[in-house]
Order: sequence, then C-alpha cells, then structure tokens
Amino acid sequence: MPDPACPPDGVLIRVEAISIEGGDVITRAALPLEPGHVPGYAAAGEVLAVGANVRDRHVGQKVTSFDIDGSHASLRAVKASRTWPVPAGLGMAAAAALPISFGTAHHCLFARGALTAGEIVLVQAGAGGVGLAAIQLAHRAGARVVATVSGPERTERLIALGADHTVNYRQVDVLQEVKRLTAGDGVDLVIDPVGSTLDGSLAALKPEGRLVFVGNAGGSSLAPNLWPALQHNQTLLGVFMGTQFEKPPVHRTVSDMLERAAQGELEMIIAETFPLAEAARAHACAENRTTIGRVIMTP
Repeated sequence: MPDPACPPDGVLIRVEAISIEGGDVITRAALPLEPGHVPGYAAAGEVLAVGANVRDRHVGQKVTSFDIDGSHASLRAVKASRTWPVPAGLGMAAAAALPISFGTAHHCLFARGALTAGEIVLVQAGAGGVGLAAIQLAHRAGARVVATVSGPERTERLIALGADHTVNYRQVDVLQEVKRLTAGDGVDLVIDPVGSTLDGSLAALKPEGRLVFVGNAGGSSLAPNLWPALQHNQTLLGVFMGTQFEKPPVHRTVSDMLERAAQGELEMIIAETFPLAEAARAHACAENRTTIGRVIMTP
C-alpha cells in the first residue's frame, strides 16, 4: 500500500509495536476488510513527521497512539491528539497496550462508575486486558475487588495484582458466591466487558448499585431484564471508549498512567509477543520498506 501522508493536525509514526486486543479480534471477525483499509487500534513507535498545525510533538519522539483503524502497518498517520509521549523507562510493547486497557478501566471505574474507597467492585472477565487493569486501579483506590475467572490457574496472578477474591464461573454460581462474599448485600459496582453476563451482573448489585457495561465479548443479543434494576434503583451505564480518548480529562489520565507504569506502579501484562518473521523482514529490507518490529497480544 502507499505510505500514508502526515495530516496537518497529526503525526506520521514508524510503528515499532502494535497491540492486538479484544476489540481488534472482534472487529476482524465481524467486519469484512475493504481493499485499501488498514485495521488496528493501537500502535507505538517513533515520530517521522509532524503536521503543520502540531506544536506538542517532534520528529524522533517516541509515542503511543489510538485510533479506530490504521495500526496494523509499518507506518501510521494519526491525529496528534490521539497520541501520548512514551515516558523513559517504559517499553514500547507496554506503551502500545496500555492506553486501551488502562484507559478503559479507569474511565469505567471512576469517570462513569464513581468508585470510592471502601466500596466493593465485581470485575467480570478479570483475566482479560480491561479486567487486569481494573483490578489494579480499584485496589489502589482502596476498593475491595472480586473478579471472575475461567480457571484456577489465573487466580494467583489476579490476587497478586490486588483482587481480594476470585470466582471461577465454570465451577460455581457467580451470583451465589458474590452474595456469600458480601453477606447477602451484593456489590456497589460491576465492570462488565462481556455482555452475555449482564443479567448476572445486575443481580449481583446491591440496591442503588452501578453497572458499567463496556463491551460484548460474549456476543450476546444484549437484552437484559431491566425490571429488577428499576425496582432496586440501580444504574446501568454504557462506555464506548472509541469516542473518549481525545477528551482532555481522558487524555490526561492516560498520560498519568503511562508515567505510573514507567515508575513500576502499574503492571502492563502482555500475553504473548510475536517478532516479525525473519523471512518477512528480509523481504521488506530488499524492497526498502520499513517493517514492524513487534506485535504484542494482550490478555
């Protein structure tokens, strides 16, 4: 494909690492790729060119980026407002993966979920990218964290990150276990990126509790029974992060979390790393093309 042009309000990035996350997988499975379209949300790399209207980025700067497409390529043109400088001490793989997972988790917990110290939060799909971030952030905020998992082998990691309890949904009834852990009261907040678990998430809430719905990884028809929620004065909040990252408060929050990750306060967990095949690299060099250095897969 032709190299993308640097937009006046953006930057051109030489991609060093891309992050493949749940949204990428769902999008690739659900939507046909049109000729000339480059998919992919997240990528980190070096700024090669800066648009005429951009004042806060410079050539040679390391940045990470988010957009609704364009990351699965050697070069990425993206608006500067959708990029963040990568702080010293943070690897490019972690920088590529952090904005979506931690940005989403923070927005769900605090901007939408209004979580406060001492409250109890249930994190559905605790071993997923958003779940791992939400556990860390909620724990550091002084909340009590309950997380669902698909197997006992993941429990140790989640407890180390700050989960107080894990619930293996393949072995026990999640609602019954949550009620047991909360002495029958239920939780104050649920973070649900699964979708097919919405009925159970609502049932796990205490009266006047909040449910933040942030995805449909389970492929549900999304038709929860809302009558009990009405009767118990509960709140259902939707989050679609694709429209949020450019908003100044969200952008600043991601910058702060990149710094905290660089200082070791937050752990960016990478499931697998896939170096570019040497054969592909050799072919690209023969064609005098820039190549992607790493592809990373988040949980």
